[in-house]
Amino acid sequence: MAWQSLPVPRLEGVSQERFMQHLYPQRKPLVLEGIDLGACTSKWTVDYLSQVGGRKEVKIHVAAVAQMDFISKNFVYRTLPFDKLVQRAAEEKHEEFFISEDVADIRKQFPLLEGDIKFPEFFKEEQFFSSVFRISSPGLQLWTHYDVMDNFLIQVTGKKRVVLFSPRDAQYLYLSGTKSEVLDIDNPDLAKYPLFSKARRYECSLKAGDVLFIPALWFHNVISEEFGVGVNIFWKHLPSECYDKTDTYGNKDPTAASRAAQILDRALKTLAELPEEYRDFYARRMVLHIQDKAYSKNFE
Repeated sequence: MAWQSLPVPRLEGVSQERFMQHLYPQRKPLVLEGIDLGACTSKWTVDYLSQVGGRKEVKIHVAAVAQMDFISKNFVYRTLPFDKLVQRAAEEKHEEFFISEDVADIRKQFPLLEGDIKFPEFFKEEQFFSSVFRISSPGLQLWTHYDVMDNFLIQVTGKKRVVLFSPRDAQYLYLSGTKSEVLDIDNPDLAKYPLFSKARRYECSLKAGDVLFIPALWFHNVISEEFGVGVNIFWKHLPSECYDKTDTYGNKDPTAASRAAQILDRALKTLAELPEEYRDFYARRMVLHIQDKAYSKNFE
């Protein structure tokens, strides 16, 4: 089955003022072209990164297959010297697939590379959460998931294909936590996941120098069409007190959402005390109440 995808808009030469005042409030993905990223798009070759990054240990995911699955955990966690990661990920023929996952600030983690890259100045420095290297093997596909913070995916070298889904289509994605159970988004098992066909797809291809804005809560699936180097920059869209202070990786739900989920679990356990007919009736009433009180009328 051929899937229809809506193209993610592409805009060139967007100023900070235009982005913040007119584009950012729309809360939709956007590819920015022509952003000054510094010398990284020309300097960050395999040899250069191997030499400058050196033997510093980094955390990575390693899988025997290209399609990584966070739910079944078909990969292992390893540490590898940065130069070895770059060299092995760049191999055209390989038995293992690699993606770097260190969560930090690459400017402090690799100070010799800091002068090569300019982060888009579209958010305040105090909102900054992390910058993460995305060094991945050709063909690698990262599972569909959402992040709770806004982020820029900077494609420094190589090409990626990114498929996104709106937060409003969450009910069609068969979620397990922040991840979708549907691994093969191009050839899904519709007998197992029949509602997936209702999810509206947005798609873009990223080349060197492109910057993809991914708003918080938008689901995204990333495929590395060739070896490439990317950088994710995450920043806090909400006030700092809304986020879990123990969240190292930036992927825990806001504290209010976590508390609400716990309360809902307790309510469901209470409903389980009722006979099936009553449990079904009052559960439907609860769903209607949630829709009436919590669903946004702005997203209809």
